[in-house]
Amino acid sequence: MFLDFRKGSRVRVLAVFLFVCVALIIARLFQIQIIDHRKYVAMGESEYVKRLTIPAKRGMIYAMDSGDPVPLVINETIFTLFLDPQVVTKPAKVEEVIKKVAGGNVKASISEALKDNASRYKVVATELTRKQAELIKKEKLAGVGFQETTRRVYPENTLAGQILGFVNSEGEGQYGVEGALNKQLKGVDGRLESVTDIGQVPLTIGAKNVNQPAKNGENVVLTIDRNVQLEAERALKAGLDRISSRATGSVVVMDPQNGKVMAMANWPTYNPADYNKVTNIELFKNPVLQDPYEPGSVIKTFIMSTGLDTGVVTPETTYRNTDSITIGDRTIHNAYKGLLGNITMQTVLNYSLNTGAVTIAEKLGDGSIDLKARETMYGYYHDRFGFGKYTGIELPEENRDLVPPDTPNGAAITYSNMTFGQGMNITMIQALSGFSSAVNGGAYYAPTVVNGAMKDGKFKPRTDIKPKNANVLKPETSATLRGMLVAARNTLYASHNEPGYIVGGKTGTSETLVNGSYTQSSTVASYLGFGGNGTPKYVIMVRVQSDGMNLEGGIHAEPIFSEISNWLLKYLNVPKE
Repeated sequence: MFLDFRKGSRVRVLAVFLFVCVALIIARLFQIQIIDHRKYVAMGESEYVKRLTIPAKRGMIYAMDSGDPVPLVINETIFTLFLDPQVVTKPAKVEEVIKKVAGGNVKASISEALKDNASRYKVVATELTRKQAELIKKEKLAGVGFQETTRRVYPENTLAGQILGFVNSEGEGQYGVEGALNKQLKGVDGRLESVTDIGQVPLTIGAKNVNQPAKNGENVVLTIDRNVQLEAERALKAGLDRISSRATGSVVVMDPQNGKVMAMANWPTYNPADYNKVTNIELFKNPVLQDPYEPGSVIKTFIMSTGLDTGVVTPETTYRNTDSITIGDRTIHNAYKGLLGNITMQTVLNYSLNTGAVTIAEKLGDGSIDLKARETMYGYYHDRFGFGKYTGIELPEENRDLVPPDTPNGAAITYSNMTFGQGMNITMIQALSGFSSAVNGGAYYAPTVVNGAMKDGKFKPRTDIKPKNANVLKPETSATLRGMLVAARNTLYASHNEPGYIVGGKTGTSETLVNGSYTQSSTVASYLGFGGNGTPKYVIMVRVQSDGMNLEGGIHAEPIFSEISNWLLKYLNVPKE
């Protein structure tokens, strides 16, 4: 018997059909085994490989307390509850128990999660306490699991709120130290993959078993001194209460010998633990670092040091004061009037005379605020004192460029205003860092809030702090300036000082812009000073303001400085002169 393969015969048609079917089967096998191999392996693994993330413990944050680290931010153990819908055998019981015990911690629909049989991991409740987790575990419910994690606890409530920042619901640091150092605080999560049978019982260990331990975050020690921070916040709030219920302000305290920030206080503030209750997100920002403003007459310290360092003036240099001076088409007046005739540079600082500050700028040039004068001012203000440059502190900061001297906006009138702190925008941390270099002997240290780390329960202080610029001013210039600042303070505020110590400083009162024009009806008051004995042990800057109020540095900011300064002298055990 012979098969008929002639064209059109049934045998030939059947053979062709079978050939096509075999070819399709081979093609499909090729696609499954070769092209889509990884896809189907992954699908298979999803049935018998249990994957779990091992959360890393977030690093703690410490402050200093009389030389020893103390926790400022700690972790509390909490639990995340998850379901494996493919393993749950008593869905009604599971839902009943979880709702009863977890209550307000339930974050997802349990009934919906139980229906999702395509998933092996459904989170239904978060932030359970250990007691809640243990109560649920006692029920021995199949398909119910827990992951241990932590949440941030701020035991000091609002203390240093804007310094610390917070950790959001996704475990990411936001603002402050939590945000800026998030990567090193967060650590790296671990991973666990376990090969199981259908009952989730681990099988023999093999290539599919992975156990990658979590790498916990670093424990950071801040330069912030808890006691100094408490005093700064107390004194600031008390001073603001004396002004107005609407008054706001900031204080920053620094060690001028190394740039370590000892305190950074702001009002209003917030509790990082209750960040989700804050309705105005501007409250999360740190005004000391992120609110550039026109600082006013505290800047006379810097134009004076520039004049001293270049040799164009000494404390005894005189000029003829008429209470006004004309630059171009603008006339600049003194706020303190009546000291007419030949006036010394020391008197300029004592009574904050604008005309004397502008005269120094003219002496830097050839009798006017020409390009030579402006370039010299820019070289000191920008390149040495750091105005218009980021300081490098480890926290979020904002910056406004200083107007260059060779631009249309950098004309003589702009630079004349800059001699007394108008027409320029800087932050408090920029002002205080520059001031530290002016009074500490002439070395600029970048401000820092990181003091070291805690490792194995021991404090490991950082050893890399060095001056960013060791030659901001000549040492003799710095010494002369300190003497002038002490004399300026003693002229009006000697009775505010703790006897036996050397304290110097400068007031500042700056007008604010309203609809593009300066107004004296809403001013910012500040005080910038130092204290110690032969060597400055600290520098302090205070800034206060209240909408619609004409505040003055000597009346509203200086008393806050004095309270903190006198307290610090005792706290730091500074020997009397």
